[in-house]
Amino acid sequence: MAERNLDFDRVINRKGTRCLKYDFAKKEGLPEDVLPLWVADMDFETSSYVVDALAERAKEGIFGYSEVQTPYFEIVRDWMKKHHDWEVQERWLVKTPGVVVALAMAVKAYTHPGDSVLIQLPVYYPFSEVIEENGRKAVSNTLYLGEDNRYHIDFEDFERKIAEKDIRLFFLCSPHNPVGRVWSREELERMGDICVRYGVTVVSDEIHQDFVFKGKHQVFAGLKKEYEEISVTCTSPGKTFNLAGIPISNIFIPNRELRHKFRRELGAAGISQLGVMGLVACEAAYSHGEEWYRAMLAYIKENIEFTKNYVEENLPGVKMIDTEGTYLVWLDFRGTGLGTEELEKLVVYRAKLWLDSGRIFGECGSGFQRINTACPRSVLEEALRRLKEALPTCDNEKVY
Repeated sequence: MAERNLDFDRVINRKGTRCLKYDFAKKEGLPEDVLPLWVADMDFETSSYVVDALAERAKEGIFGYSEVQTPYFEIVRDWMKKHHDWEVQERWLVKTPGVVVALAMAVKAYTHPGDSVLIQLPVYYPFSEVIEENGRKAVSNTLYLGEDNRYHIDFEDFERKIAEKDIRLFFLCSPHNPVGRVWSREELERMGDICVRYGVTVVSDEIHQDFVFKGKHQVFAGLKKEYEEISVTCTSPGKTFNLAGIPISNIFIPNRELRHKFRRELGAAGISQLGVMGLVACEAAYSHGEEWYRAMLAYIKENIEFTKNYVEENLPGVKMIDTEGTYLVWLDFRGTGLGTEELEKLVVYRAKLWLDSGRIFGECGSGFQRINTACPRSVLEEALRRLKEALPTCDNEKVY
């Protein structure tokens, strides 16, 4: 049986399918005709092997409590070994309905109300939400944009914040969303050594680990034995195979005490067995989805290059930050002279686009927009064309 879903140029109408990306613009206060390239959700059919596995499971007609045994772990283990050269053990695995759930459980398990948790703004906004909504304080070791058009870590500030704020928990985003960095081994080890020295637990969100276009993804916990002992590594086939609607995440916690505390919080939250379809999809994706994955990755790489060239040639005052990983591109509009509110209005009301405003990733994201390139080339080109047509006259006219 051959892979069938390899036509990434095909435009699929997702409207009217309960689709968060396409069906909720009006509810969010946006024009209904905006073109959405916001949430990290691909507009591609997933691997036909996943579709077939789900269809076969649906034919059984009974959807009771479900669980998996060792073969599931072996499939996940083999994917991690093949793609990330990381050896995992079965006892480390804790399954959750999504990485954000795991982040929230970690906050509850490893900190107390009022404690501070370290993040690196601008960063995936649920990081801040699960910290602050659980009564903790988010402290930022804010990344800075270098002359090489990439974001970097201020390591002196990183250590100072840990020491001064008595940090016991650090949320690492690797690869980083939204700035697209694939952290080098040296960068990870500098942070890791500091965390070991100060007794900081590291929750490493590695959900975008399968999207690397420059450099090599390094599993933080796999770099040193002492990192393994302080790490909670969050992985999922959800981004890689576009399975967000059937949540499944594989969380690896080698340290027995950290794993026990994490499981205790899961139990307190009433989370036990996961939906059977997520388990089936994960097995099918990691077992048979390699051809689809490779083709999808190559297509997105070309989309990112297309975006880079288009921005340089057609969008004066806009700069695309160098994208090393993820399919989410970080666009810097500060050179256009537009204020933050003007930019928001231009994107939504003139360009008729639904992107992710940089502000939601932290105030340091003001003047930026995040755009999702995991879509057919024609859709991406239309979005960029809309920006091109919206920008030239924005200095002389109102943008709403």
